Amino acid sequence: MPGLPPSPSQIVRSYRDLYRQSLQAVQYACPARYVIRDRLRRAFRKGSPEDYQHDSIQRTLEFLRGATRTTGMEHRILKHLLHVRYWQARNLSVNRYSRLGDAEVDPYAHFDKTLEMLNASFGLCLR
Repeated sequence: MPGLPPSPSQIVRSYRDLYRQSLQAVQYACPARYVIRDRLRRAFRKGSPEDYQHDSIQRTLEFLRGATRTTGMEHRILKHLLHVRYWQARNLSVNRYSRLGDAEVDPYAHFDKTLEMLNASFGLCLR
């Protein structure tokens, strides 16, 4: 049904599916489960219903199922993504390297761009 906004029950169902599958993919490990919880909450609370893409969510769920089944490429991508997001949220990045002269440098800019290209290539919604 292109053009129609998703119903609230569809959004809640997608949130629960993503959360459940993500927890299974990281085997409920700390602190990954808290990073997942915080990122999903933020995405679904601040996102608008117009941003909802059912196909992208289904592909992301399949990616997470692949990360659950084996410790292959999907699992490693997810593990490193959560590791980076954990330290990014804690602001424990090395601040002495964040300044080059007078210009501010975002230490996560390259990582974010790479993740954006991964999402575009495979039609995922990883953040």
